[in-house]
Amino acid sequence: MRHSFRTTLAILALAALPALAQDSYKIDPVHSEVSFKVRHLLAKTSGRFAKFSGTIKVDAADASKSSVEVTIEAASIATDNEGRDKHLKSPDFFDVEKFPTITFKSTSVKEVAKGKLEVTGDFTLRGVTKRITIPITNAGTQPGMQPGSVIAGFIDGAVTINRNDYGIKYGPGVLGDDVAISLNIEAGKK
Repeated sequence: MRHSFRTTLAILALAALPALAQDSYKIDPVHSEVSFKVRHLLAKTSGRFAKFSGTIKVDAADASKSSVEVTIEAASIATDNEGRDKHLKSPDFFDVEKFPTITFKSTSVKEVAKGKLEVTGDFTLRGVTKRITIPITNAGTQPGMQPGSVIAGFIDGAVTINRNDYGIKYGPGVLGDDVAISLNIEAGKK
C-alpha cells in the first residue's frame, strides 16, 4: 500500500511541474496521426501515414529553443483502398522505391499566443525540400500511463502544400493541387 501511495505522490508531483528546458519527447505513433485530404473531382479523399517517428525538444521557458524532427515512411500511406494505395506508392505519386521517407526538420519555433506555436522548417518530399510553417497547439504535458512517464501533446496542426512543388503532377483536373495535411501528436518521455 505504501508503494502505491508513493507512486501516486510522484505522479502528482510530475503533473505540477512544467516541462524543463530542452525536455526531449519521442513521438508515439500509436496515439498520433499524420493525415491528409486532397480534392478528387468534386469531393475530397483522405488518407494517412501509419509509420512515422520523431523527436520533439521542448524548452518551456523559451519556445524559440525548441525543435522538431520527423521521419515518415512513404510506403505506409493508407487510404483504405488497396489499388489506390499501390498507385500512390508508384512513380506517379510518392515513388517510394526511390524516395522511401518524407522528412521535416524545424529551423525555428515561435510562440505566437499562449499555447499557439508556429513551427517553421524544411519539409522534404520526393527529394524536394521546401520551407513550410505549421501552426500547431501546444496542449501541454501530463503524467503518462506508466509510472514516471510524462506525455506532451501537440494538436490541430494544419498546413497546405501544393503537390506540384514536389514533382507530383499526375491527374491534373482530376486531382486538386492543394493537399491539406493534419497533425495530432502525442509524445512521451520517461
